[in-house]
Amino acid sequence: MDSAVNAVGRATLTKVTRRLIPFMFLLYIVAFLDRVNVGFAALQMNEDLGFSEAVYGLGAGIFFVGYFLFEVPSNLILERIGARVWIARIMITWGIISMAMFLVQGPVSFYVLRFLLGIAEAGFFPGMILYLTYWFPARERARGVALFMTAVPIAGVIGSPLSGALLTLDGLVGLAGWQILFLVEGLPAVILGFVVLFYLPDGPNDARWLDPEERGWLQEVLEREDRIKANHGEYTARQALTNGRVWLLCAIYFGIVTSLYGVTLWLPLIIEDFSGLGEFGVGLLGAVPYVAGAVGMVLFARRSDATGERRWHVAVAAFIASAGLVLTGLVGTVPALEMAALTLAALGIYSTLATFWSLPTAFLSGTAAAAGIALVNSFGNLGGFVGPYVVGRLSDTTGSYYTGLLLLAALVLVAGLLTLAVRHERSLEEVRR
Repeated sequence: MDSAVNAVGRATLTKVTRRLIPFMFLLYIVAFLDRVNVGFAALQMNEDLGFSEAVYGLGAGIFFVGYFLFEVPSNLILERIGARVWIARIMITWGIISMAMFLVQGPVSFYVLRFLLGIAEAGFFPGMILYLTYWFPARERARGVALFMTAVPIAGVIGSPLSGALLTLDGLVGLAGWQILFLVEGLPAVILGFVVLFYLPDGPNDARWLDPEERGWLQEVLEREDRIKANHGEYTARQALTNGRVWLLCAIYFGIVTSLYGVTLWLPLIIEDFSGLGEFGVGLLGAVPYVAGAVGMVLFARRSDATGERRWHVAVAAFIASAGLVLTGLVGTVPALEMAALTLAALGIYSTLATFWSLPTAFLSGTAAAAGIALVNSFGNLGGFVGPYVVGRLSDTTGSYYTGLLLLAALVLVAGLLTLAVRHERSLEEVRR
């Protein structure tokens, strides 16, 4: 942080970080866990219900179809009515549907509930990214996003052993372990949804915990950034949705997310396959890639903020992810090396995320930011359907996970190359001086 950010600015950003980031971090842990805990449930559910790997892959991925369809409308509603009420609505409904997953009895109910879960959660993540633009100036935004998004790998660190432990409760109160998992892990979203109504302010104007001088400083900085964006051509929501740079970011994010969920939703089954461990052992070992991802995410974002460079930080992380996925198959006969390769892949995948989201927010603001961020996230998250489905389908066809992982490696490699083609945004350099 340079000398242009005075003592008031430092105090303001410290307060904002301490007040909002830990709570948002907790919300996103719960969100991501509810989205991917189906990967651990599959260790029992697939056998109990007779699901093939293709059926599981389709059900795991169909979440993102519902997510895609309702993402942009959800974020526009949030921008119009405010974050507090809309984020609370999202959390309560997704928590209820996540708990209802214990009622799955066959492929149709599995597909329907996963699809509805995607609809319910649509808008949460892009809403959080948009919300961070209300509080963090551009210079500090990648760090703020990284601190928030570290919840993704941390959800794995916490959720892997937790999910493994819950599966061991198989037979308790007459329920299978995977049913207990869905009930227990869905409940926090409902509870926290009501907490949001009382804790989360819509913006700096509603933040009574900021002094008037601090609110004034933050509003002045953010308004100056908006003026600079306007001087370089302010976008409307419609223009954001048809902007070539926004669609290039959609393609990049599609490659990143395809690899993210292609790995995440199959990670427990891949580890079980090469390790031979039981459910709790898989849960413990499955935490390792997420630890690496959390460390990489923070380090890449911190260096990106320090240098002001964005594109190469995203691209290099994507190249690391691709290399790790390729190595996973090449060393597949040695479990320890396969685990190391998966860990390298996770480090790269997660390290792309926070810095990536500083790219669209560098030139979009207001309603255009709401629409553009939601479009990038929704289109990119179609990769969350493609990745799990393709890995499952290719695994059924070839008898190996490696062919699917090679496809993921290719897609994230292309995402890294496309990132280098994104036009560098220099308008906010004026804010930094």
